Amino acid sequence: MSAIENVLKTTTLEDGDLNLLTEEEKWSAVVTRNRFSDGRFVFAVRSTGIYCNPSCPAKRPRRAQVLFFLSPKEAELSGFRPCRRCRPNQNTRSPQIATIDRLCAYIMNNLDKKLTLTILSAQVGLSPYYLQRIFKRIVGVSPRQYIETLRLAKMKQSLLRGETVTRAIYSAGFSSRSRFYENGSHKLGMSPGVLRRGGAGMRISYAIISSPLGRLLVGRTEFGICAVCFGDSDEKVKTALFEQYPSADLQRDDGALADPVSQIAKYFAREEPNLDLPLDIQATTFQRRVWAKIRSIPYGGTTTYSKIAGALGQPQAARAVARACATNPVALVVPCHRVIGEDGELRGYRWGKERKQQLLQLEHRNNR
Repeated sequence: MSAIENVLKTTTLEDGDLNLLTEEEKWSAVVTRNRFSDGRFVFAVRSTGIYCNPSCPAKRPRRAQVLFFLSPKEAELSGFRPCRRCRPNQNTRSPQIATIDRLCAYIMNNLDKKLTLTILSAQVGLSPYYLQRIFKRIVGVSPRQYIETLRLAKMKQSLLRGETVTRAIYSAGFSSRSRFYENGSHKLGMSPGVLRRGGAGMRISYAIISSPLGRLLVGRTEFGICAVCFGDSDEKVKTALFEQYPSADLQRDDGALADPVSQIAKYFAREEPNLDLPLDIQATTFQRRVWAKIRSIPYGGTTTYSKIAGALGQPQAARAVARACATNPVALVVPCHRVIGEDGELRGYRWGKERKQQLLQLEHRNNR
């Protein structure tokens, strides 16, 4: 498993784990012919019996015909033969990707040390300017943002294991408490002490209502909406909230949430199509930028993951955009159901692809 495969995504601090690419992310790379994904996986087409690099110029097959393999060898063992156009069995990993892969591994193993751009560039023999440029193009964020995300994720894991705030700050690689509080504390979404206790000390009020898509939970802290969840039952939506804040004081209070619930009800009736509610959610800088773009998509409209990535000035970050959509904790308020694949496919949705389709159909009918 390469370091890039392990971390080449924008992860929320809630995730903790840094996983391999999902099939949706791989398909997005195939649709956009992302050459930086070559060497990381291949895709095979059932109807032709051929496997290709993600960047292959051949006509794209239907998603239902596609299988993914981590290597040409795996594809061939499954009975597929290499494409004659892109020659995936002769692929050599891009030197740039291999360099950034090594650097990502170095960063992960040295988070407790000083990691300036000058130090990192010396590790791989590149100028700081060139390293900054190719790192952001391949990974989707700058080296500094990448390091900060990993350190915050590591700190959260330490806090949730019960370590003291001071110990967690230093073990994550922050040089001092003041440095953390100046640059990183606001991105945890709550104070480190509260996070250490799994949200203990926080009071979250919530209400559950019926909606055209099943049961819907709205959760709010004293600062704003922290959760909008869909589910088939009250227990499922309450579980979704509990998983985010396992030690918080969760209190059902339909009356206290009458106003935001009323706005959401109006959304379904098209009376208030874009929900302008105050939010209190945990997010990385990249996620906030993605979610801000998504909130600007008009009711009934759609856009694609790659278009959002392009609008953010990071055209190679379509996978990271997809991940930000998949981890959005406030359905409807951040209408990520309006983001679809380049080929018009719906892709995934945190609350189920069927609900995504129903939401788009609802908006289409109401927009007539």
